[in-house]
Amino acid sequence: MVITLELYKEIRKKRLNGMSQRQIAAALHISRNTVKKYWDGENVPWERKSYSRKASVLTEEVVDFVRKCLDEDTRCKSRKQHHTARRIFERLVAECGFTGGETTVRRLVKELREKNQEAFVPLAFPPGDALQIDWGEATVYLDSMKKTVNLFCARLCYSDAPIVLAYRRQNEESFLDALVQVFQYFGGVPKRVIFDNGKVAVKDGFGAHARKQAGYAALSAHYGFEAVFCNPASGNEKGLVEGLVGYIRRNVCVPIPKVDTIEELNRMFREKCQQYLSHQIRGKESSVGKMLMQERDKLYPLPRYPFDPCKRATGRVDRFCTVRFDTNNYSVPAAYCGKEVSVRASPETVSFYFGGQCISRHRRCLERKQSIYNLEHYLPLLEKKGRAIFYARPVQETLPAYFLDWLQRQELSPKELVALLSRCGEESCEDIMMEAPCHIAHDQIEDTVAVQAVDLHNYDAFLTGKAGAAV
Repeated sequence: MVITLELYKEIRKKRLNGMSQRQIAAALHISRNTVKKYWDGENVPWERKSYSRKASVLTEEVVDFVRKCLDEDTRCKSRKQHHTARRIFERLVAECGFTGGETTVRRLVKELREKNQEAFVPLAFPPGDALQIDWGEATVYLDSMKKTVNLFCARLCYSDAPIVLAYRRQNEESFLDALVQVFQYFGGVPKRVIFDNGKVAVKDGFGAHARKQAGYAALSAHYGFEAVFCNPASGNEKGLVEGLVGYIRRNVCVPIPKVDTIEELNRMFREKCQQYLSHQIRGKESSVGKMLMQERDKLYPLPRYPFDPCKRATGRVDRFCTVRFDTNNYSVPAAYCGKEVSVRASPETVSFYFGGQCISRHRRCLERKQSIYNLEHYLPLLEKKGRAIFYARPVQETLPAYFLDWLQRQELSPKELVALLSRCGEESCEDIMMEAPCHIAHDQIEDTVAVQAVDLHNYDAFLTGKAGAAV
């Protein structure tokens, strides 16, 4: 029965007036046990005494087993592979012959975990002192294909100002490029950059004993900041940035973004980070944007020469006019066959240089053991080797099948074929087919495209254009 304050008052008042427990129970229409409980003021209704009864099945052997499971999780420090209460219950049944219920084990696990709860000290950072960085992942539709992109997240520790950048791959070039962009975005460099022990930054070791990768060491020397590494499985040491990944996922990536390029996605992230500057965090004296203005005055100035985060290498052009880089082969002009060239790779592009001049540039391929061709590089060769035109991989892999089928039906010399191929870089295949000499039957063009059934949208546009031309 629930005893109200008024009922408790009546029990105490009547007791002081000399009434017995039986009389009080009869007068207030409550049980004598209730009157007895509150008779002498030992119990009060606004305080509930804790009651716990240890289950008889929780023997010392069972408790020790559960404690060992939790201790093992603490030693292994694996967030994704640890004992759940259900797994502990299953092991108790299988290994110890436990006869109790799962709820009993859950209650014990909760009690032991609460006892082992780690305590933290609240921290406050002076302006310009530190920047926390971390990697995360998000799913997006990139050029109509569902992809997982890597998110580089950074947050200043005094103002809590954030910035997020997306990359297709999490490698050293992306890591260094992201830091250069972060420093430019904030307009200065903090005294310390706090990161975990990712291989993009750490060559070996961890925490205070970590050895920086050569690229990260050069970057920290150029910008003058101290690289600080967290202890293993200690996300609390960069807790400010830990929640930024989830914030971006919930507020920008829901619904899943549909973008054509990484640059478009990064513009979305930057706009959201700009909007966050008007937010005032609880316990802070002013908005994030105003505190960022204060912090910028304390940041180190940017060096005059921006750091180049690109990866550099050298390679020799093989007999197929390609250079191997990062397991992939990229084409260069045929004139450089056998030459040694320099390679400069950014997160999104791969460029090749000879004599200080850029001779070729490709979008960087993230797959392995692929060949990436530029048809223009092979046109001088194809003009000399006319019989190889329709068997050449640069032709087959860069042009649509219906256009190749149409070309094969024409009675053109190798020189004329190469002339048409040279126009493919600037004009669409449909336009080239429409401008074909009048002796080429237009119904043959229709049959070619229709049989291939490659791109119905382009085919409709092609037929529309042909009808207009006929009129």
